Amino acid sequence: MSDKFTGNFRGNFTQQEPIPDAGIKAAIRVLQHGRLHRYNVAEGEAGETALLEQEFAAAMGSKYALAVASGGYAIACAMRAVGVVAGDAVLTNAFTLAPVPGAIASLGAVPVFVGVTEVLTIDLSDLEQKIKESGARVLLLSHMRGHICDMDALMSICDAAGVQVIEDCAHTMGATWRGVMSGRHGVMAAYSTQTYKHMNSGEGGLLISDDDDLMARAVMLSGSYMLFERHLAGPPASAFETLRYEVPNISGRMDNLRAAILRPQLATLDVQCAAWNARYRVVEDGLRGTAGLTVIERPQDEDYVGSSIQFLLLDWDAAQINQVLQRCAARGVELKWFGGDEPTGFTSRYDSWRYAPEQSLPTSDRILRGILDMRLPLPFSLEDCEQIAGIIRAEVGAVYQSWA
Repeated sequence: MSDKFTGNFRGNFTQQEPIPDAGIKAAIRVLQHGRLHRYNVAEGEAGETALLEQEFAAAMGSKYALAVASGGYAIACAMRAVGVVAGDAVLTNAFTLAPVPGAIASLGAVPVFVGVTEVLTIDLSDLEQKIKESGARVLLLSHMRGHICDMDALMSICDAAGVQVIEDCAHTMGATWRGVMSGRHGVMAAYSTQTYKHMNSGEGGLLISDDDDLMARAVMLSGSYMLFERHLAGPPASAFETLRYEVPNISGRMDNLRAAILRPQLATLDVQCAAWNARYRVVEDGLRGTAGLTVIERPQDEDYVGSSIQFLLLDWDAAQINQVLQRCAARGVELKWFGGDEPTGFTSRYDSWRYAPEQSLPTSDRILRGILDMRLPLPFSLEDCEQIAGIIRAEVGAVYQSWA
């Protein structure tokens, strides 16, 4: 994958691990019998999707789970379930990606952005202020790039203000805060199984909750066609008694083929998370001490999943950061920058989206301008990660020395 340690990196930053053999075999079985729709099952058959939901609920420690078409759909479904309607203000992170405010806008609701700290978590002081100013009663909390804030402090603020928390755990599947699984603090939590997440079905999502009414609403919204009793990880039939006539069908179900691919991955999630963290620590150690570069130090209470890594070039100007990006790219290292004026690829800023009202967040703007981001694909070896860190350290150092 790479030549000499001091040379250029030859790896692919979008390369994924192959689907496990067990997933391939399960997918072939689904293709052979042809029952792809989650409710199209044979006599006595639970179906791959229902089994995935049951297993995911157990893995996350929740009462209920629902498998859906995408992480973005899971987020929007959760907001509909808690009662968000057009015109409502919904709080969310300023440091986020397009599907999060996009889900808010898809309901006709209004994103209200909350600032980001230098450790890339939501600014709790700004959150308190925005709750007072906006009157919002829902926080869509994105654990962006796997960084988890002090969840006890956040829940204390939100509970005192009567704000319901929906967790976007697209980057924290398998992570914990003080031993509590990510997604278990709010009333609902959404996960993604898009290719670049911790389980890969190309596209897909999962939703968890302990609340009978909220999950019953989500099941109906997802398009259960009154077949809710086939959900092995769903609420009792009594929870649907009146909802079945009131909640619209906004179809977004997961199919049995994707669920078949995901179940074996869920069984090895802990192993995969440990492998990501081993790679993360090698890069983190390699970057620490680089002049002009700030490593994001993780708190002891956070058991993260290092499927990507971020660092700061605080107070560098755009020309200098672009120089770092170009120099690293020339040596095969692909970095994303959250400070660019225009959205690029998967990277954008809160002020990129014109469907959201303009907000002034000068403190956050300074931090966002300095965030560089890099995926850590599992096909990379630890030696690869050591080389990548060396390249970044060298190129950041060269640019820094040229203007220091």
